[in-house]
Amino acid sequence: MSIAKIASDYDNRRSLGSRLRSRRIKPFMDLVVECFQSKGEVSIIDVGGTQNYWNIVPDEFLRAHNAKVTIVNLPGKELPEGDDIYSFVSGDACDLKEFSANQFDIAHSNSVVEHVGDWAKMKAYGAEIRRVARTYFVQTPSFWFPVEPHFMRPFFHWLPKPMRVSWVSRVSVGHFPKAQSIDEAVSIVDSARLLDKKMFRSLFPDAEIVHERFLLWTKSYIAVKR
Repeated sequence: MSIAKIASDYDNRRSLGSRLRSRRIKPFMDLVVECFQSKGEVSIIDVGGTQNYWNIVPDEFLRAHNAKVTIVNLPGKELPEGDDIYSFVSGDACDLKEFSANQFDIAHSNSVVEHVGDWAKMKAYGAEIRRVARTYFVQTPSFWFPVEPHFMRPFFHWLPKPMRVSWVSRVSVGHFPKAQSIDEAVSIVDSARLLDKKMFRSLFPDAEIVHERFLLWTKSYIAVKR
């Protein structure tokens, strides 16, 4: 198993990725508690997530707070079967037309905005997050953290694009196998576009921007709207 997969093995609660996510999720859990105390129930939309990610939040916590989670992801995959906590919907993070304004108490999205496309797509994504829920918790990796979290290489994202395309054309990098063509290499490189704090704040102007730190570095930004 590669270093990237070991670090992000979210089925293993002792992996580095799981431990960092468990620490990161506390402000979200605070939102759940606050909403439950106010309403006695909590409706959550997870934009771009997976049920595997939710291993970091115990089912007992969600049941105790009468929380229901709607997980929205791109069409094209068979939807998992829902249960008493989770339901699954196909949809576009940049156009959540299936949902009305303030339909949910909390919108949650983890490491998604950097994958939706160009700046126009990012703005549409931010607007939809703010539209469909009264409060939200949105995380994204920081451009200024030296290790790129998808390619798992120091300084990779700071290199000129042609160098990154050349790199993924030659070897497997992080979570990505070796590209079989230049088209595929460019698509891989373009699949993750990291933001700095000013860009992220522009997408979520009504939120507090929290710094998630690793050692002395800001590893990611979290927009929390209460």
